[in-house]
Amino acid sequence: MATKTVDKAPITSALTDSDRDTTGKVLQGALLDLVDLHLVAKQAHWNVVGRFFRDVHLQLDELIDSARGFADDVAERSAAIGVSPDGRSATVSSGSGLPAFGAGWKSDREVIEYIVSALSELIKRMRARIDETDKSDLVTQDLLIGISHEMEKSHWMWQAQLAGS
Repeated sequence: MATKTVDKAPITSALTDSDRDTTGKVLQGALLDLVDLHLVAKQAHWNVVGRFFRDVHLQLDELIDSARGFADDVAERSAAIGVSPDGRSATVSSGSGLPAFGAGWKSDREVIEYIVSALSELIKRMRARIDETDKSDLVTQDLLIGISHEMEKSHWMWQAQLAGS
């Protein structure tokens, strides 16, 4: 079955073309990182083992839900400004800036250490995106600030598990 591609953008925006392009690139990068975080957290969720399995398993569920919801918010913001979001697996695989997560069983500590590292990188990248949208789109900047706030809170909670051990 052939699909029809729309030639002209069907969604318009109050942003200038330049601001839309800048903001669209920022949103696309955020989308890729958030989709990747959701996927690797799910992989960890299925493969975590160890003494604190249940706690880590449940905390991963919370992270998965957050990352997935934020990815949807980012994709919908992109669509709202007339930029088609691309969350296909090949695009995520080639464009995410998060560290790779290996296959196989992982100890609860390995998972926690990975999540701390991934969240640290995500936060660094989100803060750069906040700076980039300072002039192009304050609505998107506000969205990214809210996401960063929640991801920094999550980062703290994951780090706390490593303290004193």
